[in-house]
Amino acid sequence: MDLAIAFDSNSSLPLHQQLYQELRQAILSGRLSPGVRIPSTRSLAKSLGISRTTVTQSYEQLLSEGYLTTVLGSGTFICAQLPDDLLHSTPIESSQTITRPPVKLNRYGQVLSQTEDVPRFTEPDTQINFRYGRPAIEKFPLKLWRRLLSRYFYKDLSWLDYSIEPLGYKPLREAIADYLSRSRAVKCEAAQVLIVNGTQQALDLIVRLLIEPGDVIALEDPGYMSARLIFQTQSAELLPITVDDSGLMVKELINFTNKPIRLVYVTPSHQFPTGAILSLPRRLELLAWAQQTGGLIIEDDYDSEYRYGDRPIPALQGLDCSDSVLYIGTFSKVLFPGLRIGYLVLPKSLVAIFGRAKWLSDRHLPILEQQVLTDFIAEGHLERHIRKMRALYERRCQVLVQALNLHFGEKVTILGEKAGIHLMVKLHTHLSDEEIIQRAANMGVGIMSAKPQYLQPQSTGEFIFGYGELTEQQLAEGIRRLAQILT
Repeated sequence: MDLAIAFDSNSSLPLHQQLYQELRQAILSGRLSPGVRIPSTRSLAKSLGISRTTVTQSYEQLLSEGYLTTVLGSGTFICAQLPDDLLHSTPIESSQTITRPPVKLNRYGQVLSQTEDVPRFTEPDTQINFRYGRPAIEKFPLKLWRRLLSRYFYKDLSWLDYSIEPLGYKPLREAIADYLSRSRAVKCEAAQVLIVNGTQQALDLIVRLLIEPGDVIALEDPGYMSARLIFQTQSAELLPITVDDSGLMVKELINFTNKPIRLVYVTPSHQFPTGAILSLPRRLELLAWAQQTGGLIIEDDYDSEYRYGDRPIPALQGLDCSDSVLYIGTFSKVLFPGLRIGYLVLPKSLVAIFGRAKWLSDRHLPILEQQVLTDFIAEGHLERHIRKMRALYERRCQVLVQALNLHFGEKVTILGEKAGIHLMVKLHTHLSDEEIIQRAANMGVGIMSAKPQYLQPQSTGEFIFGYGELTEQQLAEGIRRLAQILT
């Protein structure tokens, strides 16, 4: 143990007395807890650059006053029980508590402190939780991942060092570019791929570099709440655009002429939370708008891997001919949330500045995970895993839809069953969202209202039902219990 001790060279007190007072105050304030072993006199003297005799004198005084105790063969310890009069005495050199004005926050901090919608990470203690965004992590091929991990963990120690690549591990960027080209028709080279720790960091970099306070950002309503919060912290003006069965209503975007729209944020492959898929005509209409106005499009290709029945539509980025699209993807739901690796595909003109901003933000992500993920993609394991999980999630989606129809019939409207790992469900009931959530919790079922995802106030009764991590039995039982309290 090293002890931080401050000596005052201008003090008239000798060093051993200053050391005594510093140690005594540390004990009384709780910085050194009862029962803790303190350094030997030799060790502390070497650490502080003073003589061992000075330390010995200080320890002897503390021992005589009952602050320290020695155990033969084990060392010197803070007394486990200090006298009450010592614990309540006023520490040396302490004075009245100094009050200071509150710390002044900048614009970012002020906006964040006034935001009531910041996600809470406390969840109800329920047996069956329909929380969204959680994949079936028990199905992840751990043995395979461990085998790939061992390739680099013992033989190649480069993962212990700093990375010299500001955009991320180059072989991983090459693997991602190849994968996106095949699976999503994205047009990019490895040099356009920036490795990030998830969607949130990608969005944060975008608004920091491209948005000024007062700029207009159009976004889906309802939409991804965490994206909205990031936009708000930059004091952007948010323009809600309605979502219908075909996704973002581009006509509303075109008809807005009050101010130039700087950015449009969309989740075209599986709109969050409604599950709508942006139709091909609207994709082309949106790209034409961007080309004509100079606006930029953030394409969050959320849940694009999980489509049930229909043939996937190419990504907006692959259809773009004017460098208008910034494409975001992540492996959190495809593999597991603990793998904090995502990617941002940029127009070539923006690569250099985004690379600098990313380097200032966190230097680089852990190299070992990037190396393992590279092999996981390049050897075909990723696409095999996606095919396996797509079949699993489709079965779970069907079970959830059947259970909802069985128990609620015409009193339920279901959205988003063609893609993703969640449904948006409208329950036709006179109860409030809060009352439904509480009743469900009393039955051991956790559900989440869709109300926080709306920018404009909406009617109640809409909920997001995640089914990725729940078994077919849990899904059926959860809906059965929910029906008991609502029908």
